[in-house]
Amino acid sequence: MWNFLQRRRLVGKGMSCGKIRRKVEDHPLRALLECGWPVRTAILLAFIGGLALLIFTGNQDEPAKKFLLCLLIFVTAVAQLWINHPETLLRNSRLILVFGVLLIQLAAIKIVLLQASTGRIDLQLVPLLVPYAFAPLVLSVLMGKNHGLYAAVFASLWGALLVGKIDPILLVVSLITGFIAVYVTIQVRRRSRLIRAGIYVGLATWILAAAFGQIGPVVWEALDQTDWKMIGYQSLAAIATGFGTAILVSGLLPMLEHMFCITTDISWLEIADLNHPLLKRMSMEAPGTYHHSLAVASLAEAAAETVGANATMARVCAYFHDIGKLVKPEYFTENSPAGHNPHDDLTPTMSALIIIAHVKEGVDLALKHRLVPEILDGIKEHHGTSLVSYFYQRALQQQDDARLGGKIMKMRPEDIPEVKEESFRYPGPIPQTKESAIVSLADAVESASRSLERPSPQRIEDLVNTIIKSRVDDHQLDDTPLTLAELQKIAKSFQFSLVNMLHARIAYPSKREEKRAPANSREQKSAA
Repeated sequence: MWNFLQRRRLVGKGMSCGKIRRKVEDHPLRALLECGWPVRTAILLAFIGGLALLIFTGNQDEPAKKFLLCLLIFVTAVAQLWINHPETLLRNSRLILVFGVLLIQLAAIKIVLLQASTGRIDLQLVPLLVPYAFAPLVLSVLMGKNHGLYAAVFASLWGALLVGKIDPILLVVSLITGFIAVYVTIQVRRRSRLIRAGIYVGLATWILAAAFGQIGPVVWEALDQTDWKMIGYQSLAAIATGFGTAILVSGLLPMLEHMFCITTDISWLEIADLNHPLLKRMSMEAPGTYHHSLAVASLAEAAAETVGANATMARVCAYFHDIGKLVKPEYFTENSPAGHNPHDDLTPTMSALIIIAHVKEGVDLALKHRLVPEILDGIKEHHGTSLVSYFYQRALQQQDDARLGGKIMKMRPEDIPEVKEESFRYPGPIPQTKESAIVSLADAVESASRSLERPSPQRIEDLVNTIIKSRVDDHQLDDTPLTLAELQKIAKSFQFSLVNMLHARIAYPSKREEKRAPANSREQKSAA
């Protein structure tokens, strides 16, 4: 309240514009909930309690023995996360997602078994009504194929223990259908791929059930004695369960993405729509920045593909990385009209402040339009803590001029303002992911390529290598998982893309020259 009154008083005096810039703030309680070990312990204990409830409910043979086996499998599952996916184990939200989805699949198996035990479902339909692919589908799409395989293995092991007797057939069917679900959803960019995955899972379940004798049996010697009606029900159950699982997962994905702050390739393609209000506004108010962003997106997408990064994510982050320039578009070279430079009337320090502020303004606009966290990170990191070298050098030149004039005017050295390098550096942080680093490099390379007078392949190669080397020497890529070999691949991708983007075109003759061409050819023939 006091800050609000103080701000209003400054606005009344003309000392503040009254604008409140949005910024990302990490609340201590949120950090505790996300990374605190007490919360992590509670999540793991809750999953153990869920397993106990599922095992000791209903008529189970030797439930204590099965619970002990489940605990041993649980220890293996946690160890597997700690070894192969420590980032998942250390983030409580991801831990809730993994074990929550697994528990939902196990609960679905238990519900089917309870319904069969009460006679509401025929026992011959039970193996075909189990949603084997639920957890693998969800985790494969949301967190990647490795997590999908993780879910397929441990959901199969726990699921086999929930049946009255440990069923090896159910274990094998669950494993194979889970692996098929993960394989089909390695790169899902359309929701229709999920439906196709469900159909494949249903067909695989039907084939495996028929191979293991869970469908039928078919009496080949006397076909009239075969229960074709039950075979039809079983076939329908197998296909419908796989298809229904995919439909359910497709409907749950948007909610799970929002709850756990995960952006899938499906959502990236939806965000990549150039009709987004910010992009449409940029095309009208800052057309130079808009076309620059499209060029950066092309460079970043091609480079990301060469190193195995998320190309769609890199392209979308490149679209939005410079949206902060919408606040003062005329102060950026690509938008300023020819012959007019608004920085001529400003000091280098003020010019640098305006240039640097576009990062904070971009974060403000991204928060206002509720863009995903990855885009926010791309906006903050695309300049890292790099130096606004042009205005820094200009400030140093003015300082040297002031010192020279001060000697003539006999001024004291302390009266000459000091130029601090940190005042001309972006606030950061430096890029943390491959995609963010690629966008940062693509932004620098594309901007610098505009200054090439005769963009030959050799000059483009020298330019790209110089910029990447300067970023490495300035420690702007220290936190990224890019290797030197990957940087070489990125450099070659940039060179190839820029050569094709900046290639020279044929100078077509004018109409007057076209009219002269036939006359000249006749003169040449007569001379011959």
